[in-house]
Amino acid sequence: MTPYEALDPTRGLYGISVAAELTGLGVQNIRQYEKRGLLTPGRTGGGTRLYSPDDVVRLQRIGQLLVAGLNLAGIALVLDLEAVNADLRTQLRP
Repeated sequence: MTPYEALDPTRGLYGISVAAELTGLGVQNIRQYEKRGLLTPGRTGGGTRLYSPDDVVRLQRIGQLLVAGLNLAGIALVLDLEAVNADLRTQLRP
């Protein structure tokens, strides 16, 4: 493993139980969010989910939006709009 790979925030590092512990969300809830398309964790060759640091941040955001009262459909819209906004900001940077 190169030093860059160790720092890659998109690389799957955590199993679902660790992701649940890091975010305070339940394992079954995280599976439901994946089923609803709110995130797509990496998979090992055997099919085990591996969550990246970016996935953990996304799960934390999902948790925040749930606390704010949004349902999963609303959360999907917010996450999509936030991604579009981030892309536009990147395009506008000199």
